[in-house]
Amino acid sequence: MNSLGVIGGLGPMATAYLLELITDMTDARTDQEHLDAIIFNRPSVPDRTAYILDHTKPSPVPPMIDIAQKLEALGVCALATPCVTAHSFHDELQSSVHIPFIHMVRETAAYLKEAGCKKPGIMATTGTVHMGLFQTALTEAGLSYVLPNDEMQQNVMSLIYDCVKAGEPADMVKFRAVSDALRADGCDAIMLGCTELSIIKRDNELGPGYLDALEVLARACILACGKKLKPKYSSLIQQ
Repeated sequence: MNSLGVIGGLGPMATAYLLELITDMTDARTDQEHLDAIIFNRPSVPDRTAYILDHTKPSPVPPMIDIAQKLEALGVCALATPCVTAHSFHDELQSSVHIPFIHMVRETAAYLKEAGCKKPGIMATTGTVHMGLFQTALTEAGLSYVLPNDEMQQNVMSLIYDCVKAGEPADMVKFRAVSDALRADGCDAIMLGCTELSIIKRDNELGPGYLDALEVLARACILACGKKLKPKYSSLIQQ
């Protein structure tokens, strides 16, 4: 039976939520129809954004490669991690194993194109933005995009680090400010490109026009392991 390997703890809440999403989105009528998964939860992996912005900080790559190889040795058929910023190191991680490492960023760009979006707005960590992860994937998919200005990007980072990672409620005034600014710049959907932002979507009624990259990853994991998606999840962007 195909099983999924998850490099978890990046962050801990996002890892727990990914498993919840996979379970909820799988078209299964019994326990046995759900996919098997091995979660290697290691929150001690160094912060990805901190390393990207300052290479004197500890690198997250060696421990992630260690986890990936251990999961492969346990027989999983595909790997995933619920951390967008970690995909900055996707090529290094993929080359360390012989099984597919699902690329959440490219999957999200492909989904936006499939859904007919032309110019999504990007909410993500400064590390993700700095590395151009979504910008590159969207451009390769033939889409344009909108980024927050410096002030709004600080709001995004505060939502991620001061709120979700710190175990505090989201500051929805800041969230709405970023959303309004992106829409004012002409975006036709807002991509939640950090899994801490996925937690904000889970816990708050955001309204239409948002795509959660973690939901896209859950969808890709289900399909990669040969399971079926519930029909209600054929569309992940609420209109």
